[in-house]
Amino acid sequence: MENQESFESRIDLAPLKTGVEKIREQIGKIIVGQQKMVDLIITAILADGHILLEGVPGVAKTLASKLVARCISVDFSRVQFTPDLMPSDVLGTSVFNLKSSEFEFKKGPIFSNIVLIDEINRAPAKTQAALFEVMEEKQVSVDGTTYRMAAPYMVLATQNPVEQEGTYRLPEAQLDRFLFKIEINYPNLEEETEILLRHANRKGDELSQIEPVLNAEEIKAYRQTIHQILVDEKLLSYIAQIVNHTRNDQSIYLGASPRASLALLNGARAFAAINGRDFVTPDDIKFLAAPVLKHRIQLTPEKEMEGSSVDEVINQLVAKVEVPR
Repeated sequence: MENQESFESRIDLAPLKTGVEKIREQIGKIIVGQQKMVDLIITAILADGHILLEGVPGVAKTLASKLVARCISVDFSRVQFTPDLMPSDVLGTSVFNLKSSEFEFKKGPIFSNIVLIDEINRAPAKTQAALFEVMEEKQVSVDGTTYRMAAPYMVLATQNPVEQEGTYRLPEAQLDRFLFKIEINYPNLEEETEILLRHANRKGDELSQIEPVLNAEEIKAYRQTIHQILVDEKLLSYIAQIVNHTRNDQSIYLGASPRASLALLNGARAFAAINGRDFVTPDDIKFLAAPVLKHRIQLTPEKEMEGSSVDEVINQLVAKVEVPR
């Protein structure tokens, strides 16, 4: 995706590019392949968005999330979602202090910088709803008091698409709050051989090999840089047309919201920056269309019965929109 033509950038992207390469290098010590997943996670960090990782057990969803957290020198917490999990188990609860005779709020695991929610679809709707405010507004309101989250704040959630027993469908309002849905597939034969080789030669804890390469201040600075990435007015129209098509396509029962348009814009800016460009291209938008839209649209029952996938429909939809010149 990287533009090979030589050009002089208006913005100094060198520090950002160096930071991205360091993250790729650290993750590459443990994870074999999955370059697209890594690039999308880095893009989401820079675009200030949340990620939903979907894949069968054993394809390194949780490991990838933990590696990202270790690469960044910020607080990290992990929550294992289960059917009996209550909202207070996630957000926190007020506890009566006998010494002061007052209630004190004990913060839950959602109060961190990077929060890994494992198997997010295993908790019921009331617990899912507890995440709405914190994912959208980066704050939690409990007992009339609002608690702001420290920046950067990111939710990395995982789910298994195959096992349906004991799981709940995520509410549409929650799905819409994820910047990307990243599907992680099985490794190919060469990658799986490499995984076995590394495992056979491993000495000690592999996570201890990972060193923090970015801090909160650097991420804050890089996010400011992202806002300076140029987006031509024709490309803004291109994004709007793609999202608008999801609402008028006969194959789609539920189209994408304006939040999808903003996700495409912010994601494309971040993706252009990690590829060393200070401007967005149509290819950036095409590349991100599926991760941005696939969890935000629903196919009609007829289309699902035909065996069509969401990815196929998105590709067909994007192909219908004329690429700006």
